[in-house]
Amino acid sequence: MAMAAVAAGLAGAAAAEDREPQHETVPGLESQRLQIENGENGRGRALRAGESWFLVGQHWYKYWEVYVQGGDQDSSPFPGCINNAELFEDQVNWHLKKGLVEGEDYVLLPAAAWHYLVDWYGLEHGQPAIERKVVELSGIQTVEVYPVELLLVQHSDMDTPHTAQFSHTDSIDLVVRTAREQFLVSPQEETRLWVKNAEGSFERLCNTRVTVLDAALKTGQVVVMETRNKDGTWPSAPRAMSSTSEEDADFQGQPGICGLTNLGNTCFMNSALQCLSNVPQLTEYFLKNRYLEELNFCNPLGMKGEIAEAYADLVKQAWSGHHRSIVPHVFKTKVGHFASQFLGYQQHDSQELLSFLLDGLHEDLNRVKKKEYVELCDAAGRPDQEVAQEAWQNHKRRNDSVIVDTFHGLFKSTLVCPDCGNVSVTFDPFCYLSVPLPVSHKRVMEVFFVSMDPRRKPEQHRLVVPKKGKISDLCVALAKHTGISPERMMVADVFSHRFYKIYQLEESLSSILDRDDIFIYEVSGRAAIGENSREDVVLPIYLRERTPARDYNNSYYGLMLFGHPLLVSVPRDRLSWDALYHILLYRLSRYVTRPSSDDEDDGDEKDLEDKDAIPKPGQMAGGSSQDPGQEQAGPSSGVASGSRAPVDNSPGPSHWPQRARRKHLFTLQTVNSNGTSDRSTFNEDTHGVSFSSQPYIAIDWEPEMKKRYYDEVEAEGYVKHDCVSYVLKKAPVRLQECIELFTTVETLEKENPWYCPTCKQHQLATKKLDLWMLPETLIIHLKRFSYTKFSREKLDTLVEFPIRDLDFSEFVIKPQNESAPELYKYDLIAVSNHYGGLRDGHYTTFACNKDSGQWHYFDDNSVSPVTENQIESKAAYVLFYQRQDVARRLQPQPGLSEPSASPACGTPPSSESMDVN
Repeated sequence: MAMAAVAAGLAGAAAAEDREPQHETVPGLESQRLQIENGENGRGRALRAGESWFLVGQHWYKYWEVYVQGGDQDSSPFPGCINNAELFEDQVNWHLKKGLVEGEDYVLLPAAAWHYLVDWYGLEHGQPAIERKVVELSGIQTVEVYPVELLLVQHSDMDTPHTAQFSHTDSIDLVVRTAREQFLVSPQEETRLWVKNAEGSFERLCNTRVTVLDAALKTGQVVVMETRNKDGTWPSAPRAMSSTSEEDADFQGQPGICGLTNLGNTCFMNSALQCLSNVPQLTEYFLKNRYLEELNFCNPLGMKGEIAEAYADLVKQAWSGHHRSIVPHVFKTKVGHFASQFLGYQQHDSQELLSFLLDGLHEDLNRVKKKEYVELCDAAGRPDQEVAQEAWQNHKRRNDSVIVDTFHGLFKSTLVCPDCGNVSVTFDPFCYLSVPLPVSHKRVMEVFFVSMDPRRKPEQHRLVVPKKGKISDLCVALAKHTGISPERMMVADVFSHRFYKIYQLEESLSSILDRDDIFIYEVSGRAAIGENSREDVVLPIYLRERTPARDYNNSYYGLMLFGHPLLVSVPRDRLSWDALYHILLYRLSRYVTRPSSDDEDDGDEKDLEDKDAIPKPGQMAGGSSQDPGQEQAGPSSGVASGSRAPVDNSPGPSHWPQRARRKHLFTLQTVNSNGTSDRSTFNEDTHGVSFSSQPYIAIDWEPEMKKRYYDEVEAEGYVKHDCVSYVLKKAPVRLQECIELFTTVETLEKENPWYCPTCKQHQLATKKLDLWMLPETLIIHLKRFSYTKFSREKLDTLVEFPIRDLDFSEFVIKPQNESAPELYKYDLIAVSNHYGGLRDGHYTTFACNKDSGQWHYFDDNSVSPVTENQIESKAAYVLFYQRQDVARRLQPQPGLSEPSASPACGTPPSSESMDVN
């Protein structure tokens, strides 16, 4: 066997003279052994991660060892060319046999030793070198004999796989590059990878910077490479998500002029997205795929790159020019997943979504992979320039992204302690300015005035009162219109035919909402509610109608409130049922007709003689008794009930006997503030009826009597005072005024005190914000929505903002570069609008196309060109301004392409414009 092997080796050497070692260049046998076995590049040295080692068949290596250990090149058997055939399964694909063991089947040589042997002895013709990487697995350096073999396929051709080998330590990015090279994908095209798992489903390989080991890829797995379509969609995306219909397949329009479908109250999201999509440098960043290199999948504050990728998909589709509109369903789902407040389909604020989106994009694209701890330092008397530079550098050490580059600026915040005078100066980054609108200290309220004169209809008045005023201020304002003294007025909130609340003069107006129905009643100067010391008492009066209840025998009657309640002054000395009946009949005389003599009942003389008698409790006129239970008007008896319970639930006085004579149009009943009957005990003496708590009286009508004598049309009638026709025009404010208000000194609120390090306690310090450094794109949020403890309102003040040349030089306190005024001048590029009020509303967008310079109006999936004079309106909510030096930098160079219009220029013919105001 030995002689045969030697003969074979010699025959092989003779057949491959070019690989036969040349004795004049090949070291001696002992020198060879030392270099291969023990040298600094020999197989005995330690492994180093990342380097290459080579497999050599144990059989050949043993022949070589015998050869070099013999010490005589002429007498020792020559091993011949390196032959690893015994390590391969076949001679075609050259796959290694499974289960090979080092020391039994092969030996490992470092690269230098391997190359020495190849130079000295050559490699069997056609055999590949078996190169393997040294990797660190579980903290141990080892040669990766069996790498991962992946089957690479294209999404468009899943049946033609290409086998490629990768080390466990290779990055997924190498897999991407290998697939792109194999399938001849051009550098301009965007691709992404999917891996097929054991269940047959596909999973995205998002983070291309992780290793094959981290991605848990195994030999034999299918990896699919997908190339983005020209219209910005992905081939694997459901057609419903991309909103590409057959008739739109060949559509070619202006890039960026693309609507967004409203998924159900998602106009706020569409408006924010359209504004952000028209920020030129941010959109270019995504269109040119620069975001792919900066996706941060490991940021614990981020969204694993998912928000950035979802937004990139939207931008690429909108700016492909192949869509009239797209469906942002995937983006909406991602937002709801990472921000639960946006789950579902409730209406939200476009500025709130914009704030979340900017923060999410920043963290997903943050170039800082591991944030270091940075201690915030106070100025401590140092120059502003030094402190500001330190603050900005500290900010960039933790936050460095395209969002910071584009939208972040720097505030100077100055706090002054009111006690010790300690001044604290800090510099803080900002992403947008939330500027207040000048708020009027006046408030317009609409009320109805009810005179004591029954001939006068109620009057509607529009009153201007202090916003933080009292009920007495409302009465004083009304007195100027009516001439009635404020002391003779009582104010009540009427809801569902009853008094929701009767106000005291010292109560605050802030508890009255604009939607409340406020009635102001004239009462006698001697009257008051619940004050026994006054000569007159004010009685709240309700109107009720008896209605058959839904009972099987129709024997039970309910009572239903109707009409407007009254507050009636009654002299205390005339407080009897009969007197009260005639007083009320007089107060109702405008719409209640007195019965004529022909209408009088032909009763017997006994009834006529007893006309002034007062029935006993529980007795009806004529001596008939009535079951008190049938009179009770509870919730089941048909008494109308509103959605809110009256504030005053005090019980009525002692039960006043009912006035139920046949010749009377109605009967009277004591009730509680809800308008339901109250059957408590009563006190009655020769001087009339006395009570110890607030009485409420109900006027109960029989249906036939109400139909004959009660004029409902006249009862509901009212007149408008001249003041109602006055239109209180709100003077428009300039945007610069809002910015001035933003930088005005203010005192901190009690809920948000500042801890003074000198006083060692919390103080209501004065605070002033100044602008130190402005960003490339400045977002200005107009704070139109006002929320207080008692009220919520939207300010519809017209804010006048310039389309071009918004100059911030007077607001920036950082020493300025006078040779570059464009660093402080801004041009408008987008506006988010809000139409409507607090409860409902609609968001739209004005935006200037970065390529054409043309302004468009985006209303969900509808897009129309507009002129510049249509942009400014009371609906403007969030403004996007671009610094002029950035606009010039982004313009294409002359001669390379058609120059685009400046951001705030270019208007379409008026015939194509849409009036959106």
